[in-house]
Amino acid sequence: MKRATLSVLLISTILMVGVCLAGSNSMDASKEESSAADIVDTAVAAGNFQTLVSAVEAAGLVDTLKGEGPFTVFAPTDEAFAKIPQEQLESLLENKTQLTAVLTYHVIAGKVMSTDLTDDMAVATVQGDNVTINLDEDGVMVNDAKVVQADIECINGVVHAIDTVLMP
Repeated sequence: MKRATLSVLLISTILMVGVCLAGSNSMDASKEESSAADIVDTAVAAGNFQTLVSAVEAAGLVDTLKGEGPFTVFAPTDEAFAKIPQEQLESLLENKTQLTAVLTYHVIAGKVMSTDLTDDMAVATVQGDNVTINLDEDGVMVNDAKVVQADIECINGVVHAIDTVLMP
């Protein structure tokens, strides 16, 4: 898909809420396809990170996340963004400084697979603050966000889908 068409499509969905997570079969297909794609292209192909991709574009971080990396991204799904009140989300998307801080709080320098995570692990984000990893019977938590899909590999890192937007 041409970049201009993709941009129009993503901008039109920036405020989309209530999108269901893609089914496990489509996530498996995205995982297979993502082995030859960067983080941004992987997120676009997955179909359930449209708000995140739009936010990354609005913050001017596309080139960074298409860069060499490696990066680990705790990627909020569209459903995660839908939990944010509409007015607050609109305000965030219009404030590039605040948006950049929130987005970079979801990124870790280096490739961290789920098998590399340990309970009570503090991990420095690109934003500068730490996130805390907790492992329990319910799975992997990053602060208050649950990892709903782990280890989506990309050519420049890895994506872990989460169910809540992290706020620094």
